[in-house]
Amino acid sequence: MASQLRRIPPGPAEKYAPDRNLLVWLGEQFARYGDIFRASIHGTEVYAVNAPEFVDHVLLKNWQNYPKGQAIKRIALLLGNGLMVSKGDFWIRQRRMIQPAFHRSGLDALMGVVATANARLREKWMGAATSGATVNVTRDISLAMLDVILMSIFGDDYDEVAPTFRVVSEATERNLEFAVLFTSLGKSIISIAEKRRSAGRTAGDLLGALMEARDRDTGLAMSDNQLAKEIMTLIVAGHETTASTLNWTWYLLAKHPDADEKLAAELAAWQDGDPASTEDLKKFTYVRNIIEEALRLYPPGWLMTRRAIRDDEIAGYFVPAGTEIYISPYYIQRHPALWSAPEAFDPERFGAERAEAHRSLAMLPFSVGPRNCVGEHLARMEMQMHLIMVAKQLRLEYAETQPPQLAAGVNLLSGRDFLMTPHFRTAAPL
Repeated sequence: MASQLRRIPPGPAEKYAPDRNLLVWLGEQFARYGDIFRASIHGTEVYAVNAPEFVDHVLLKNWQNYPKGQAIKRIALLLGNGLMVSKGDFWIRQRRMIQPAFHRSGLDALMGVVATANARLREKWMGAATSGATVNVTRDISLAMLDVILMSIFGDDYDEVAPTFRVVSEATERNLEFAVLFTSLGKSIISIAEKRRSAGRTAGDLLGALMEARDRDTGLAMSDNQLAKEIMTLIVAGHETTASTLNWTWYLLAKHPDADEKLAAELAAWQDGDPASTEDLKKFTYVRNIIEEALRLYPPGWLMTRRAIRDDEIAGYFVPAGTEIYISPYYIQRHPALWSAPEAFDPERFGAERAEAHRSLAMLPFSVGPRNCVGEHLARMEMQMHLIMVAKQLRLEYAETQPPQLAAGVNLLSGRDFLMTPHFRTAAPL
């Protein structure tokens, strides 16, 4: 690369201190240095980027030069070499085997499972509305979304595994202790797979789909150990991201009664019971707008990291091989050059007439490019179903006046659980 191109971005002289909140610290540096800066973070040279054109280069145009970066190491301790962690040809083979299980055409088959879990949650909250009790929204949604993913994966074997996997929702820290405990749960997955084979039983659930998947080149199935890693990846990724988004959604609705009233009006027009197909979901445009706005303000995957394997250039700056690239959807999705009133909750910004919602790469809550989230369509269906089924009957009151705390770990969670009081939208049922 020509010497005149070997410029490096501006950035702080001091290293990032691990006791600082990384999410807050990144925002401070973007404010000081603009949409690209250089820093030393966790002992590694990092370029943090905050513009769609930089994202386009790293995640789309030159994605093969940027495999997953240092943030994935923490996930690897928990999930092993599953789809989120694996790289290269192995990742390509696994992605090809797993992708068909999440095709849009298969979502209708899972809607009954999603409806069952949300009906249980709705009944619990309706009971609280009757008695005037407060509910722990954060915990209840976490358990409900865990039920959704476990029923989707294990089908008729759900009752056998559900108690074992409760730790996924109950443990608040994704630390080494949790990783050791969670890794041991892989034995349960392998045991169920072995029982199904011994009985000659096939199933239409996600585990069944992955057991039947074959490598297109070799015709071989994935090993049981790899099957367990992929299922564990689906459990963690498919549970915590949707639960986090819905947790923030209820907080936002409770704080914005005008949006809640518009939601209630759209839901009241639906007289056909709970949605039964993805075609039904298309009728709820404001539901989708609310979820999209919650994803914009509080994207679960708030930070993506990549690592340059060859020298490159971004925005005229030299990128040496080994440089970590930090991309934060949290800041891109709140960028004042991309969004009007970026800190405000405004679901109508995603209406067809608002051009800002359609700017390329201004939204990337599920990442983009070849390594985008394989379960995005399922997650969106789950969130829409939850909001339609529960919000049609109930609104939630949140009395806390302090701004919410952000817990920026693997996913962007609320620092404290949201405790809210459910109320019936109409008179309580007899």
